[in-house]
Amino acid sequence: MKLLSRSLCTLILCMFFPFAFAQQSGKFANTPMGIDDARFFLERTGFASAERDVMQYAGLNRRQAVERVLAQEAAGAQTLEPSWVAQPITPPRDLKSMNDDERKAYREQQIRQAFELRGWWLHEMLTTPSPLSERMTLFWHNHFVSSQQKVHYTQLMYRQNLLLRRNALGNFGSMLHEVSRDPAMLIYLDGAKNRKGAPNENFAREVMELFTLGEGHYSEQDIKEAARAYTGWSIDPENGEYKWRPFAHDDGIKTVLGKSGNFNGDDVLDILLAQPACAEFIVGKLWREFVSPDPDPVEVKRIAARFRDSGYEIKVALRELFLSPAFWSAKNRATLVKSPVELVVGTLRQFDFGYDDPLPFTFAVAQLGQNLFDPPNVKGWPGGDDWINSSTLLARKSVLERLFRAIDPAGRPQMAAMRRETQELGKVKGQGALREEGRIRFANVVSMIAFDPESWLRQFGAQTDTAPDVAQRLAIQKAVLPLEPSVPIRADLAGVAYLRTLVMDPTYQLK
Repeated sequence: MKLLSRSLCTLILCMFFPFAFAQQSGKFANTPMGIDDARFFLERTGFASAERDVMQYAGLNRRQAVERVLAQEAAGAQTLEPSWVAQPITPPRDLKSMNDDERKAYREQQIRQAFELRGWWLHEMLTTPSPLSERMTLFWHNHFVSSQQKVHYTQLMYRQNLLLRRNALGNFGSMLHEVSRDPAMLIYLDGAKNRKGAPNENFAREVMELFTLGEGHYSEQDIKEAARAYTGWSIDPENGEYKWRPFAHDDGIKTVLGKSGNFNGDDVLDILLAQPACAEFIVGKLWREFVSPDPDPVEVKRIAARFRDSGYEIKVALRELFLSPAFWSAKNRATLVKSPVELVVGTLRQFDFGYDDPLPFTFAVAQLGQNLFDPPNVKGWPGGDDWINSSTLLARKSVLERLFRAIDPAGRPQMAAMRRETQELGKVKGQGALREEGRIRFANVVSMIAFDPESWLRQFGAQTDTAPDVAQRLAIQKAVLPLEPSVPIRADLAGVAYLRTLVMDPTYQLK
């Protein structure tokens, strides 16, 4: 009741006393952050950050920080793409004409390319100057879901990733139209098979339920009519490019959500975007991604109205979210569970780990339940508390132990232990055992992971082999955990042991 009352008061202030509301909002946005708020902000809007990045934001106020991260938009990836991305796809007719050995070699090539693609994206997350762009690319990957397992062509999955990154902080409507014609999506949701007289309803259903409106805002008849509008959207099997097939399009009258006309696919997408439920659906998902597991319905409506009025500019929605009192509220901190990607990438970024090959990390996040380019189903990874169970919590601790314990005095992993770990990480649930070539490759990866605990602890005045004093312990704790440790930590632990203990605390899994 108290939360509802606060929300209603906010809405009433905004409606009837806009000047007073603007003053209140402006004062809130101009509040200086300090180190703790800066660290929280960077982790929520990107991945956990190195201390030097935190200090760059600590002197800003909230509005300045929000504008800075939004201005760092990355339209493209800076990581050099795999060599095969520009190669033409193998047409289905060529696949059918292959003998068994050729088909086996082709499948093995696709597996290798899929590994390389995951490593390419993870490396981009680890090195990007715009963590928010990568977080949003990952968010849209889990919104506009498609999977390597069904699409098969790694080139098409790569192109889709570029599409999502290019639009990650752009316009949702434009991205929706682009994704709907994306060859990987047309294969994944059977859009390429949708033709006049035999409409396939898969895309029509998912675009309403998962991409725009959410359940309860459309009927089965709306899906049937929309499917007719999408007929004719296809791909050229020779090159994997989008192809319009007018002879396969149903040009009859359709009725979708109360609107009637000789609609094509773009017309129907515009009808969906015109529904108030669309903006609210997207803002609700963004709230669960960045603020808390339980969206405030009044705030969602307020932000969604701004989002829709802007013509679906994603930065408008994010700006409103990041400058909302709920985002900064103490009660909403440490309420979100780090996804496997956030856990691994954030740890490597925050502690300045060095590495020669990102590939083993892609298997680490897959083992924890987030296999890049391969979400479990059309609904994607459920996220939230579903990331943690008895099995994955142990696996998460295993990954962290490997990073923070398997280091020799020079700060390098023990390679024998690394080989054993990579062999285990190769057994990804849902994929079955990797092919022998893949297992050998990962088991023998010469991936020298380097962490310099002495330099990292020095930022807080602490040393590796000496117990930190009270002030140093508190500073290190705040840098690592969003809350107090779940279990009291001995005060006599040396610097490295104290750091490892913090990282192994369950609270480290939260943000």
